[in-house]
Amino acid sequence: MTTLRTVTVDGAPVHVLESGGTGPAVLMLHGSGPGTTGSGAWAATAQALGTSWHLLAPDQAGFGRTPVPAGSRGGLRLWTEQAAGLMDALGIEHYAVVGHSMGGAVALALAAARPQQVTRVVAVSTMGAPGAPLSAELEAIWAAPAGPPGARDMLSRLVLDQALVTDSAVDARAAAMRAGAAAFASLFPPPRARWVDELTLSAQTLAAIRAPVLLVHGAEDRVTPLGTAAQPLLEHLADVRLHVLGRCGHVPAIEHPHEFRQLLSCFLRPDRGH
Repeated sequence: MTTLRTVTVDGAPVHVLESGGTGPAVLMLHGSGPGTTGSGAWAATAQALGTSWHLLAPDQAGFGRTPVPAGSRGGLRLWTEQAAGLMDALGIEHYAVVGHSMGGAVALALAAARPQQVTRVVAVSTMGAPGAPLSAELEAIWAAPAGPPGARDMLSRLVLDQALVTDSAVDARAAAMRAGAAAFASLFPPPRARWVDELTLSAQTLAAIRAPVLLVHGAEDRVTPLGTAAQPLLEHLADVRLHVLGRCGHVPAIEHPHEFRQLLSCFLRPDRGH
C-alpha cells in the first residue's frame, strides 16, 4: 500500500510518500538534483521492498511539494531538523535512515543528532565527508537549466550506462525541474563550493554516530567520487562498512536495482547482528 500525504512539521507542510506495512520504520532521503523528489527517488525501491518495512520518503524542503519555510534558505541544519521533526510528528520513536547523495549527509547528521532514535544508516553515493571538493559533475547538475536539454545532460552525468537516459526519463525529469525551478534556484546559487562545505560533517559529528552505517557507492561515480566521498568516512565512523558496485555511477538504486535492494534488505533486517 503506497500513499501520498502531507504532514505538518514545525508549522510547515512536508509532502511524504508512505509505503509498506507495519514493520520497522525506514526514512528515505533523496539527493539534491533539480527536480528530485522523495517519490521520484524512492518509489520503485519502496514498491520492490514490499510490506516488510514502513517506508517514508519525504520531499525535503525546497524540493517537490515541500516549500522552504519562511525565513529559511534550506541547508543541512533545516533538512536534518525537518527529518527528525517528521518522525516525531508521526510518533515514530525508532527508525533506520537511507539517504542518497545530499540525503546521505542528512542521514548521517540525523544519526549524530538523534542517537537514541536512529537504529541504522545507509548512505548511498553520499556527500558529507570532510575535505570532499565540489566535483565538476555536481556543479553541472546543480546548474542544469529546467527543460529537456538540461534534464538530459543532468541524467547523463548521474548514470554510467547511457541507455538508462531514456526519452521518458528525460521528459519526467524536465517536468519536475520546471515545477520546482523557483524553489531550487534559492538552494545552491553560485559560487557553489560553499554548499558542499555546508553539507560537510565535522569529525566530531561523525564520531557521535553510534548506529551501524552501510556506505554504498558506485566505482565510476563522478558526482561524488569514491575516493573523496566514501573512503574518507571509513576513518571517522565507529561502526561502518563500504560496499562498492562496479560499472555503476551515482545512482545505484537505478543502475543496480536488484543488488541494491538486496543490500538494503540484509542490512535493515531487524534481527541483523552487529
